[in-house]
Amino acid sequence: MSAEPRIKGWCPGAWQPMATGDGLLVRVRPRLGQLERGQVLTLCDAAEAYGSGLIELTSRANLQLRGVTEASWPALMETLVARDLIDADPEAERRPQILLAPGWQAGDDTHKIASALNDLWHELPVVPAKVGIAIDAGKAPVLGDASADFRVERAESGGLLVRADGYSSGTAVHSIDAAVAQLIRLLAWFVESGGWDSKRMRRHHVPLPDWAPSNARPAETGSQLPLGKHAHGAVYGLPFGRVPARVLCAAVTPADVTALQVTPWRRILVAGASAEAIDGLISDEQDARLRIDACPGAPYCEQASVATQPLAERLRGVAQGAVHVSGCAKGCARRASADVCLVGEAGRFNLIVNGGADRTPFKTGLTESEALDLVRKLRVSS
Repeated sequence: MSAEPRIKGWCPGAWQPMATGDGLLVRVRPRLGQLERGQVLTLCDAAEAYGSGLIELTSRANLQLRGVTEASWPALMETLVARDLIDADPEAERRPQILLAPGWQAGDDTHKIASALNDLWHELPVVPAKVGIAIDAGKAPVLGDASADFRVERAESGGLLVRADGYSSGTAVHSIDAAVAQLIRLLAWFVESGGWDSKRMRRHHVPLPDWAPSNARPAETGSQLPLGKHAHGAVYGLPFGRVPARVLCAAVTPADVTALQVTPWRRILVAGASAEAIDGLISDEQDARLRIDACPGAPYCEQASVATQPLAERLRGVAQGAVHVSGCAKGCARRASADVCLVGEAGRFNLIVNGGADRTPFKTGLTESEALDLVRKLRVSS
């Protein structure tokens, strides 16, 4: 195992960590979107021993350890490999990311398709780093808002379809094997038709091949996992998508807990949990933090000029609707427009109304207190 981390590139991993304001960011992709109880406990111990103790859940259902140093990184990697939290082969990080619809169970279509793709990953073409696949084969699709370039979904007919991002319909397939074969064929076509230049399917302005007709519509969208009791355990929310390792450890400590499934919605499904409230996690669907998107901000991100998390906390009882707090104009925490968007610039905040972080501000150069007052006034006037 190399003792030198590779920190170049746009998409961090475990073997390819990213340098940030608080050290290296190490990303772990839970295989099939799930970690066994022992793996979660190991990850929590590793976050505290080799990092800052903070764990983040990304919009693609990956887990990130923050504050890792170049000195602690080799020992962290030894631990992650030993507990099968990451693949021992660095090339595995070049496979497309696979996002599973949360709540899957062993033996259902989502599990079978994802397992087949994992078994065949050596046969998958190498694609741009951000290309991903959503396996959404439950009774109703739930991952429509999640970032993915190719999807396997339940069709209106009750069968399966394979759909490329940017198309409202997909290609009907008649078996799990056919779905897997179609996905692999589409990935190869994407690469061969210039996918490395466009990077993502939604920017790939090349007509789909004749063997991928849009002849099947997805079934009506289902609901995301509600917080609280679940048929297989309990669902909790992570404030702004991050959690101290000790809190996550507490969630899986009870002996009845068997596993943890991750989601792209800042929610976790703890299999076997009793749904009791856990300090540091969200149990109430009315909690305002569920509709506030906030990036790590300063000092965690070197591109951010403001601290975002404290302001996001203070906005809980002030703002209504969708809220976005961004440390810079990149707007990493939210792709869609927000009712209220506060963006850091030169140590102050710019306010954008009904827009994204890159839109023209309604007001600029605000302190944190001024931003809060202005958001409060906007709420009153509306």
